[in-house]
Amino acid sequence: MAPTRDVEQRLRDEGFEVVVGIDEVGKGAWAGPLAVGIARIPVDDLTGVPIRDSKTLTEKARERMFDSVRDWCTDHAVGLASHDECDLLGMAEAQRLATRRALDQLAIRPDAAVVDGSWDFVSPQVRRVQMMVKADAACLSVAAASIIAKVTRDRLMRELALDHPMYRFEGNKGYPCQWHRTALAGYGPSAVHRTSWAFMDGVPWSGAPRRERSLTLFEYRSANP
Repeated sequence: MAPTRDVEQRLRDEGFEVVVGIDEVGKGAWAGPLAVGIARIPVDDLTGVPIRDSKTLTEKARERMFDSVRDWCTDHAVGLASHDECDLLGMAEAQRLATRRALDQLAIRPDAAVVDGSWDFVSPQVRRVQMMVKADAACLSVAAASIIAKVTRDRLMRELALDHPMYRFEGNKGYPCQWHRTALAGYGPSAVHRTSWAFMDGVPWSGAPRRERSLTLFEYRSANP
């Protein structure tokens, strides 16, 4: 079943004029940045590309669709939190930071957002937040955001693979897999690994201890305005 505009329309019927979809990519990765994508889609244009949830598409299909999806959107943005920020802040605060960075890029601040999942990392940055499990499969703006965020992060991971070829980031995109585990056992963590993550407990490198998280988002933003 193709994603629809139904949720966005219900929010507009409630009086929210600027409605966006939000999705994150990279939360479960061991390396690389976290990405939060935001998409605002046309209200009436029904001629857009046949958008689907990014997880149901191959990497090549997402790449082929990327420019068309991005150009069709009324507005879009991707905010990033680096591997280092994920370590310092923890995932919850890193998601909030990446979301703020994406929102700051938009031409108009949204007053409502449909967010994939069940945990709200967007409030209070947007006035009305509609959480929705599997929204990337059912909600058109979230599906668009998922493609934009996924392709943006995939491209960054392919670039990182050039400097760190032993981990094969071009294929696994920093996520756990057998090759990634083997490379960590043989080489230890790279400069772009999230070394506060639990996988570090199994890395047999005494010179690379698991990192302790040390900052709140308020403390980080105060030091990095």
